[in-house]
Amino acid sequence: MEKPEGLAPLLHYLSGFISEARQKKFMEVIRWRTRHLTVVLEDIYQPHNASAVLRSCDCFGIQDVHIIENRNKYTINPDVALGSTKWLNLIKYNRTEQNSKEALESLRKKGYRLVATSPHSNDTDIRELHINKPLALIFGTELEGISETVREMADDYVRIPMYGFSESFNISVSAAICLSHLVGKLHRLSGWELTEREKEQVLLEWYRSSIHRCDSIEKDFLERSGQQ
Repeated sequence: MEKPEGLAPLLHYLSGFISEARQKKFMEVIRWRTRHLTVVLEDIYQPHNASAVLRSCDCFGIQDVHIIENRNKYTINPDVALGSTKWLNLIKYNRTEQNSKEALESLRKKGYRLVATSPHSNDTDIRELHINKPLALIFGTELEGISETVREMADDYVRIPMYGFSESFNISVSAAICLSHLVGKLHRLSGWELTEREKEQVLLEWYRSSIHRCDSIEKDFLERSGQQ
């Protein structure tokens, strides 16, 4: 619906249908949103895990989550996600027999360094991982981990130090630990924030999620402004 010259007039109009308290919250949250760091989930099948990861992404300011569905459909448990899906961009790959390859090739073309969370002979401690360029953090399925495709295409591998008898953390715990380390580093850098254009686009989606019958309201705006 929006015209290419900018979304500011539409956002201003829609803001009249949102409380000042919610608008203030949106502006507080949007300043911490990032696409410098993104999360990729490959074949996650347990709704509890799928939902917990999304909730962590929202809490840490990750705007985009890339979801690969090869054998398992990504299912969300609303009691765990607690509405976090309303505030995130979920990009799904489920149309081909090579969804993992398609996802990773797309991210690489956008300039992301592909980092898989998997024990590997050349892995890097999560605390040592550099994030000076855009980074896509990849998590594999609960039982088997990342696929062979991801293993071959990844630029690097990362591990979380463990000191007990268990061989690995639950995937939702792993995601939270990794994001906590990386986002802390990220905020000490510059240039990780969304661009002004990206902020407008994200805010528009948030407004649409918050306003009842927003389609009709947008249509009215376009008619009033002569854009239809």
